[in-house]
Amino acid sequence: MDTTTAPPSRPALYLDLIRWDRPAGWLLLLWPTLGALWLAAGGFPGWHLLAVFTLGTVLMRSAGCCVNDVADREFDRHVKRTARRPVTSGALPIREALLLGAALALLAFALVLTTNALTIAMSFAALAVAIGYPYAKRFVSMPQAVLGVAFSFGIPMAFTAVMDALPVWGWALFVGNLFWVLAYDTEYAMVDRDDDLKIGIKTSAITFGRFDVAAVMACYAIHLAIWAAVGFARGLGWPFALGLAAAAAQALWHWRLIRDRARDPCFVAFKQNHWLGFAVFAGIALDLAWR
Repeated sequence: MDTTTAPPSRPALYLDLIRWDRPAGWLLLLWPTLGALWLAAGGFPGWHLLAVFTLGTVLMRSAGCCVNDVADREFDRHVKRTARRPVTSGALPIREALLLGAALALLAFALVLTTNALTIAMSFAALAVAIGYPYAKRFVSMPQAVLGVAFSFGIPMAFTAVMDALPVWGWALFVGNLFWVLAYDTEYAMVDRDDDLKIGIKTSAITFGRFDVAAVMACYAIHLAIWAAVGFARGLGWPFALGLAAAAAQALWHWRLIRDRARDPCFVAFKQNHWLGFAVFAGIALDLAWR
């Protein structure tokens, strides 16, 4: 009897490429985007914008995975966690990965076209940063900051879609979210630090060195402080405070996970970050619904 395992089908490889079975990635983008959408609208933003930003987030995160895996294929071969990715292993041709990424990005752009001119213009800047991020780790000592810009672009776009303008406090939320991305992506980088040092990739975990855990916790604190300041200045009350408290409790739990810098607990901390984002969003949504 032939016990040889059949190779994955093309659809299975495509789903693996876009991390379909790992939704934590797009949830990290979704919760702050929805939080900004709710704040900009003063409550539920309507089904149209909810659909545009939810589907657009999933599509653009998936497109970003395609670009990232093509850009990083030579590096990923030397990292235990990424060596079996479809493009890296050769199971999926580069051309197919890029075509899939382009198709997903075009679908996301079609959604943006249903908003307004300012949001459409913002989408081009967001796309440029998303494409540029995978190459940042070759030149920038803290590429997680570039990722923070890419992962936070849904926030200003949410404001422009609702208000056709971008107030200063919308930019403040953008900056605050950047620090959250720095926190969780440094945890992610701590997982691969040994491999990254061998192959010469620059990451925040390497740049922070022995201060990595302290830096992660400081970034969590700055993120929550900025969002708290904006939320309370906009009149949010105790439901929002409860959401922030739940998020802060999770950040403390992450400190317990990462303080020894062990690979598996650091990865758990990264994967569970979407619950921290959900707590903040839930506080915003419940507070505005309470009124």
